[in-house]
Parts: sequence; C-alpha cells; structure tokens
Amino acid sequence: MPNNTNTGNTGAIPEKMHAVQLTGHGGPDVLQYKEGIPVPSPKAYEVLIRVKAAGVNNTDINTRTAWYSKSDADGADASWSGNALTFPRIQGADVCGEIVAVGSEVNNSRVGERVLIEPCIRQVNGKTLDTPWYFGSECDGGFAQYTVVDARHAFAIQSELSDLELATFPCSYSTAENMLTRTQLAPNERVLITGASGGVGSAAIQLAKARGAYVIAITSPAKNEQLLALGADEVISRDADLLATLKGNSIDVVIDLVAGPPWPNLLDVLKCHGRYAVAGAIGGPIVELDVRTLYLKDLSFFGCTVLESGVFQNLVDCIEQCKISPIVAQTFPLKDIAQAQKVFTEKHHVGKIVLSID
Repeated sequence: MPNNTNTGNTGAIPEKMHAVQLTGHGGPDVLQYKEGIPVPSPKAYEVLIRVKAAGVNNTDINTRTAWYSKSDADGADASWSGNALTFPRIQGADVCGEIVAVGSEVNNSRVGERVLIEPCIRQVNGKTLDTPWYFGSECDGGFAQYTVVDARHAFAIQSELSDLELATFPCSYSTAENMLTRTQLAPNERVLITGASGGVGSAAIQLAKARGAYVIAITSPAKNEQLLALGADEVISRDADLLATLKGNSIDVVIDLVAGPPWPNLLDVLKCHGRYAVAGAIGGPIVELDVRTLYLKDLSFFGCTVLESGVFQNLVDCIEQCKISPIVAQTFPLKDIAQAQKVFTEKHHVGKIVLSID
C-alpha cells in the first residue's frame, strides 16, 4: 500500500487477490478466474473495500456480449457510457463489503465500515464525471476480493442481514427506486411492472408497496404465488392479452424492464397523464411507437440509468428500517461465475443470484 493510504486496524492487506476478469466480448469463456491479481490501492479520495458478496445482473451479461453496442463495430460502443471497454475488466455492480483502507483525503474513521457501493458512478477520486460510469463497466467492480471506489459511492449500512442478502440490493433495488422516484409514484396509484420476477422487478414490487401503491405484476404463471407473497396485488401472465385483462386507460405508472413486440399495449393501458419508465429491454430493444398515443394522452416517458440524487441513500434507509426484504434465489462461489450466469439467463428464479467472495 502507498504511503497516503491508511489501513486502520482491519488486519494485513495482501498484495495479491483472486478475481474474475472479463478478457473481451463473447461467451462465458471470456470470463477468467485468476489468482495473483494485484490488490488495487485507493487514491486520495477513494476507499479500498474487502468484498464479501456480489450480485449477478443483466448488465454483466449484456456488457460481456456487447449487447449495448448499436454500431457494426465489434463492441466499439458497448459500455454504459457508449465507449469501448478496456480489457481486462473486473465486472460486478452489486457489492457488499467492508472498508479496509482509505486514501489521504478520506477520514480514517471510515475504516471498518460495512458498506454497499452505489453502482452509478458520478465521481472518481474526487472529480465529477461529465458522463457517469457504471461500476464494473467503465471501471473495475466487485467480482474480486478487493475493489476501490470514490468514498462518495461507499454507503455505510447498519443491518443484521448477511453479506449475501445485502448484496442483492445495490443494483436492482436502486434501479427500481430510481424508476419509482422519476415517475413520482404516489399512494393508491396503480402501477404495472413487467419482468416482475427478476431482480429489478421484484424490488419494484416491494418498493411500490412501501409507497402505498396498488401493484400489478407481469410474470410467468409458475411464479404467481411468489410475487403475491412479495406484496403484488395482482399477477398477470406475460402471455395474457393485456388490453383484455386490464382494459385501456387503467394504469397510472408502468415500470418496464422487458419492452419487445407487445410494448404498444403498455401505452394503451396507461391513463391520460400516465408515466412510463424503462430500464431494460430483455424482450427486445426495438419497439413500435404510435406517436399519437404519446401526445394525445399526454404521457411522460422516463429512460432510467443515472440515479437521481438521494435515491441510493433512500434505499439504504429502507433496508435499515426493514421496509424491504432481500430475495436470494441462489448462491455460487466466485469461481463458478459462468454457472451462475447460466442459471441467471434461464430465468427460472425469483430475486437475485449472488456470488460469495471467499
């Protein structure tokens, strides 16, 4: 560790660690579990975190496969910021861990804090970015024993939940909280959530119920009971005729994580002055929009990636006040990340798949 780093009393920090490196765009074979990778050193405004657990997300797989790229070039714009990634890259946006060292400009009292990392990175070593990064995309993330981040993005948390449980929250729940914040979901409003059994969808159910909303969830029939247990007031099959089931002009807010061919129906069920928020497109990114529906119903659209100010602290507060619960579907050791992602893509689970970091 450099001289400007304070390690407090957390014990010796090794020089090397094991981690999973993404070596390029492609299939699971581009994920390489390696030992002997140098432990990163925190710069002046950064903290070093010993990672205890890290969640698996769609963004990990989308980044690996260059799904975000809109160009013909091979991954030339395949990151959240629209730029080419630098390889090797350590992915992992969902992190629960402990601060074990701080840079020279960070108060040493933070050493020993249990923290969650805010995955939307606005600040790097004290400097504000023009275009926000995503943790584990434009910078190294949490699929490793140690990681560094600007102190601003390491949020202390007081909770009796396990590390594996806490690692379910940062990415999915902050995305869901951001969507509900942007749409200003209010008590007694009717909210429709697509892809409701996934990490963001199941988080949105809980967070919407915490706001006092009436929640209608769309999922496969096999997952109905699990979503009702989470708090959904109604569950609709993803194969159902949405207009026949809900009728037009009956929904205040749509939280969409799917998009795809049925997308126009989501606008048809919205009320006049309804709000639509999107943060995923697992059903397909290209949709057909009748602009007349947009302007005749005075709809508001929200694309949600960058977290609004205060969203992540609101999430931490909800966790500490036990307003929401973690949903751990399955856990894997870090070295089995390829298997974890395979299970993730099969979409038979409800909640989050989490990697334990030994």
